[in-house]
Amino acid sequence: MPRYQDLVESLRDAFPTPVSDRMHDAYFAFSFLRALDRVDSMKSAAPLLGAPRDLDYGAARDRRIDEEPQTVEQVTQTLVDYFSGMFIWGHPRSQINVVPSPTIPSIIGGLLPSIYNPNLCSDESSRGVALAEVEMVAMTAALLGYDPHQAGGLFTFGGTGTMLYGMKLGLEKACPGTGQTGVREPAVLLCSERAHYACRTVANWLGLGESNIVAIPANEDNELRPCLLETHLKDLLKDERKIAGIVATMGTTDAFGIDDLQTIRSICDEQTERFHLETPLHIHADAVIGWAWSVFDDYDFEANPLGFPHRTLRALAGATRRIRHLALADSIGIDFHKTGFTPYVSSLFLTRDATDLNLISRDQSVTPYLFQSGHYHPAKYTLETSRAGAGPMAALANLRLFGKAGLRSLLGHLVTMAETLRERLEGHAATHVLNGGNFGPVTLFRVYPDGVDTFVAPKREQTDPEYRDRLREWNGYNRRIFEIVQREALQGRGVVLSMTDCYRESDYGEPIVALKSYILSPFTQAEHVEFVLDSIWKARRELQAPK
Repeated sequence: MPRYQDLVESLRDAFPTPVSDRMHDAYFAFSFLRALDRVDSMKSAAPLLGAPRDLDYGAARDRRIDEEPQTVEQVTQTLVDYFSGMFIWGHPRSQINVVPSPTIPSIIGGLLPSIYNPNLCSDESSRGVALAEVEMVAMTAALLGYDPHQAGGLFTFGGTGTMLYGMKLGLEKACPGTGQTGVREPAVLLCSERAHYACRTVANWLGLGESNIVAIPANEDNELRPCLLETHLKDLLKDERKIAGIVATMGTTDAFGIDDLQTIRSICDEQTERFHLETPLHIHADAVIGWAWSVFDDYDFEANPLGFPHRTLRALAGATRRIRHLALADSIGIDFHKTGFTPYVSSLFLTRDATDLNLISRDQSVTPYLFQSGHYHPAKYTLETSRAGAGPMAALANLRLFGKAGLRSLLGHLVTMAETLRERLEGHAATHVLNGGNFGPVTLFRVYPDGVDTFVAPKREQTDPEYRDRLREWNGYNRRIFEIVQREALQGRGVVLSMTDCYRESDYGEPIVALKSYILSPFTQAEHVEFVLDSIWKARRELQAPK
């Protein structure tokens, strides 16, 4: 037998069999279980897998493909090794950015498509998994207040992808035919100064240009100022400028600031009528984080059947008062891999009117080799041709797992833990909570040396130009606190926190550095909040120790 046939014969064992074979099916399952067992052996009380290690990028660039094949067992061990030093996001002492621990059903939802490789290009290549996407569009649309029979949507490559779709629709409405002839005249994107930098990415990639972003100042609660939005819109429309869209941020990444979408809608409708626009201004709700609070839209806060603590109840109600207006947006971006507890990537773009997708549809003639059968062909309008089935399957798994009551309970627990941390930070003379008016699971705070009046200093840092040097000094102090906490975390001690170089700018243009705790682990309890405080106090003692 030729050698290549020997190799093919041996490599067949590395594939799942296309027909049932109990022995080989058991080998497949065992191979995966062995990998899980090896990863599990790397767990400890620390919030990371295995031991911390320095990443050698030089050696990585020197890596080359081997001449001969390796065994499944050898490859599996190599793959597991890459996870050494990885933070465990579900660990109660891991409070870094907005990365959740996926549930078991959502992992299975992501794993099954990896085995059978459905492609959501069309139901020709995805069969029943296409139904999962349609179901998720309908279920989520109804949850957020859209008519599920009128709404449309698709899963895409991330939160930036959802905004890209939203602004593409807005651009086609403002400048019809752009997809065929290109951007022929400048168009403007308006958003909050606290909006995600994805706005810049989208403006860049759509050809609008980052210089055509109008960033509207935010208030002290990190919400876009509607009065200034109105002023800018009037000025732009008076100058006959085209408006590609307005982004309403429904849960900022740093502070969980939630824009007043109801007022934004009212302003846009008024200006549409005033300037006799043929097409209403397009509003995209960037709700990749805040969407999940929609489960509280019909919650009885007065009766409080789930028994949330009073401080938590106030926080949940505070967020819900804004999130319940999501259906006023023309399109919405949702990340299930954030506050939906699924693996990366599971992002859903929704549009209130499915016919809007016709604005970006392709003619059948340009894809003669596709869409020969079936009834669901999203690749006619998607940016991607190939789309994996993992996103909708993972999201569907969790919506079925949680139901409204389960997701309410999880979010309520996380907010309770965040409120516990805030209460402790607010009660200490050396710390100050920056986003006290934002009601999510994220807490931004600053730490000060002994002797600083934290009732006065934060206000002066924000408003007083004569405080510039102090602000810079204490920015450095907070960076050093973070470095010490991070060093301890990488050694498996303490807690994993984040830092932002610019929570917001002062009134005189200086960035304000903040430490950030983002609690997303369902395993977090009140005692784990103490790890945050202990880590901070330890870092302060180290900085204040005699040199």
